[in-house]
Amino acid sequence: MVKSLNRLFGQVSKGVGIELATERVNLVRLRKQRQGLKLDSFASIAVPEGVITDGQITDAPAMAQIIQQLLAESKINASKVATSVPGRDAIMRLIPVPAELDDKELREIVQNEAGLYLPYPREEADVDYQKLGYFVDEDGIEKVKVLLVATRREVTDAYINTFEQAGLRIDVLEINSFALIRTIRELLRSFGPREAVVLVDIEFDNTEIAIIVNGVPEFSRTVPIGTSHMQNALSRAMNLPKSRDMELLQGMTIPPTSIDAGKSGVTDINPGMAAMVRVLIELTDELRRSIDFYLNQSENLEIAQILLAGPGGGLQQIDEFFTQRLGLPTTQIDPIESLSLEVDVEKYPAAQRPGLGIVLGLGMREVWEDVQFRY
Repeated sequence: MVKSLNRLFGQVSKGVGIELATERVNLVRLRKQRQGLKLDSFASIAVPEGVITDGQITDAPAMAQIIQQLLAESKINASKVATSVPGRDAIMRLIPVPAELDDKELREIVQNEAGLYLPYPREEADVDYQKLGYFVDEDGIEKVKVLLVATRREVTDAYINTFEQAGLRIDVLEINSFALIRTIRELLRSFGPREAVVLVDIEFDNTEIAIIVNGVPEFSRTVPIGTSHMQNALSRAMNLPKSRDMELLQGMTIPPTSIDAGKSGVTDINPGMAAMVRVLIELTDELRRSIDFYLNQSENLEIAQILLAGPGGGLQQIDEFFTQRLGLPTTQIDPIESLSLEVDVEKYPAAQRPGLGIVLGLGMREVWEDVQFRY
């Protein structure tokens, strides 16, 4: 049984990855082969409203039944899995510590100092860390950079309890952004040490932003805007009933110009599109604030690329909208292509691929002994 996040960076063996999202549960089983990875199985099932609220499991028995149903329909007999918690439920901090510390001393210092970085009592948190690399500070002292990661214990306990009810053991519990980074790590290697990449994961009820340098998330923020807000704005404007189904949203083509007509009310696009654009304008404005804040705290860094992920990352022409709105090159990630997986193109259309990044990263964690969030 996983009692904390102490397997966050560990090595594991075979298994499956399961992603619990507000609107869907995704499952993947990858198989290692000589040329890389093979997609052995993928399945997804809708989650009723109220099972997950604000990113937290609020109906564990219902979620356990959904997981069991997904495993049964996929004909997968698993005993342990890798899964992840949303970034909004985690605290991530980069901290420098003396380089001469041994592993035991380092763990003691990190565990003792963790409370300094938490917005809640230390005894309520599960904490883990990863050494990233050595550097010499401005005083000429050699230090090691450590990534501290923490979640509320009640969050990890909820995941453990839910999977136990489903008859499974959590072998690895990590953060969504780590799984995403693992999936696109080959792409991240193409950027230089002073180039920052902004990973924008547009989920159902929020967007998780991670700014990555050298494969390491140096900044993270959650914005309470997601595909549900776009869908609801679209439905209201078109006098349609509220729905959790993204079919209507995925069928829309976002105007390639960052028009402000949605705010002014003067537009030649239909009311539904104008309403959706207003939500996108709000999201890109929040993203701009995050980027500006990060750059003001950093020296000699430039934003090289914005990468769009998550269910909202595959919307038609959303990459062009972000590019023109923010003046930064923007690309929709393709986890299938990043991992060189051979799949049926019709079964995995381009619009849905950005939403597979997290679950594929979890599957990778279970089949590659050497995979970690960094490269």
